Amino acid sequence: MGALVGLGVGIGLLLAWSAFFLPRVPRRERRADGRLAHLLARAGLGQVSVTGFLVLCVVLGVVSTLAIQVVSGTPPVSVAFGLMGAYLPVAVVAGRARRRQREFAEVWPEAVDNLASAVRAGMSLPDALGALGVRGPEALRADFDRFALDYQVTGRFSECLDRLKGRLADPVGDRVVEGLRIAREVGGGELGRLLRNLSGYLRDEARTRSEMESRQAWTVNGARLAVASPWLVLLFMSFQSEVIHRYASTGGVVVLATGAAACVVSYRLMMRIGRLPIERRILS
Repeated sequence: MGALVGLGVGIGLLLAWSAFFLPRVPRRERRADGRLAHLLARAGLGQVSVTGFLVLCVVLGVVSTLAIQVVSGTPPVSVAFGLMGAYLPVAVVAGRARRRQREFAEVWPEAVDNLASAVRAGMSLPDALGALGVRGPEALRADFDRFALDYQVTGRFSECLDRLKGRLADPVGDRVVEGLRIAREVGGGELGRLLRNLSGYLRDEARTRSEMESRQAWTVNGARLAVASPWLVLLFMSFQSEVIHRYASTGGVVVLATGAAACVVSYRLMMRIGRLPIERRILS
C-alpha cells in the first residue's frame, strides 16, 4: 500500500514539474471547415462564422421543405426542394466570390499603377499602400483603409500585409502582396520598375481571361438552364395535387432520386469540361 502511495505521489510531482518546465509543443491550428471558410473569405464574408452560415443553410432548407409540403402535400418533393433551399446560400456565396474575383482582377492594374506613382513621388511603401484606401479603386478601398489603420496601430508591416491578404482572399492580391513584401525586405531602387512591370502583366492577364470567360458563358448558362428546367416544371406541377401525389410512391421517389443524381452529375461534368484554369492562392 505504501509503495502505491509513493508511486502516485511521484507521478503527480512529475506531472506538475513537466507542466512548468518542459517546453511547450505548438499546437497545429486546424482550419474550421476549410473549404467553406475559404469560400466565405473569397466572397468578402470572412467575418461570417462557418457555424452561422451552416445554421442559415439549415433554416432555409427547413423553411423550403415546409413551404413545398404545404403546397404539394408530397414529402419526397418537399425534401427535394428543401435540399435545394439548403444549398441556395452556398450557390449565392459562390457566385459572389466569382464576381468579386473578377472585379478585383479588373482593378488591380489600376491599384498597382497608383502604387508606382506614389513611390515615384517619394512616398514610403506603407504610406503608398494606405493611400489606396483614399484614392485607390473603389473595390479595394475598404481593405487598404483597414491596412492603413492596422499599420498606424502596430507599425508592423509584414503582419499588416498578412491581415490584408486574409481580407482580400484573392490570388492576384496574394501575388501583389508577396511582391511588395519582397521589395520591402530586399530594398533597392527597382520598386517602381517592378510595379510597372507587374501592372502590365496583370492588365494583359485580365484581358485574356475576360475574353475566355465571355466565350465560356454559353456553356455555363446552358448547363444551368438544363439543370433548372425539370425542377421548375416539377414546382409548377406541385400546384396540381392529383399529379404531384404520384411522386409519393416508391416509383416516384426513385424517379426523383434518379433525376437529381443525373442533374448533379451532368451539371458537374459540363462545368468541368468548360472550366477555365482556376488560379490558386499562394502562401495563404
